[in-house]
Amino acid sequence: MLRGEDVYLRVRDETDVAVLHRELYEDVAAHARADGRWWRPTPVAHSPYAVRAPSDDVAPFTVVAVDGDAVAGEALLWSIDLHNRYAHVGIALLRPMRGRGLGTQTLGLLGHYAFDVLGLHRLQLETLADNAAMIASAERAGYRHEGTLHESAWVLGSFVDEVVMGLTVSG
Repeated sequence: MLRGEDVYLRVRDETDVAVLHRELYEDVAAHARADGRWWRPTPVAHSPYAVRAPSDDVAPFTVVAVDGDAVAGEALLWSIDLHNRYAHVGIALLRPMRGRGLGTQTLGLLGHYAFDVLGLHRLQLETLADNAAMIASAERAGYRHEGTLHESAWVLGSFVDEVVMGLTVSG
């Protein structure tokens, strides 16, 4: 478990799946903005949040709020490349958990795991250019704006820009 002041990251368990699926996947508009994969009706038994065997290229966590011990969202490192010491970062918080600074803390905990535990050198995240909350959280966590991918994401009927942000172990 990785513990911060207001959140901690732990291994996903079966009791998390229904909450994450209902709150993050079944909200079509939120899913379209947070996940580059297309949405389709999927039962919880086949949820993208299902507990899976450990993998060398993905490290999924459940984000838990310390106050109340409630599931707050998901966090993951994906496309982990141990040779080049690089990974992508993803987080998604449940609506009631947003705006409390949990995103910044979650990014910090993922950075600790990536740099101090896995020995990675670089993290990268991509977010929609209008996602001011994610961009601000990433900046507070030390990420720098590295570029904009113009009209690179298809979101609910139109192409929108994505921002690429990076963080290296040296800051």
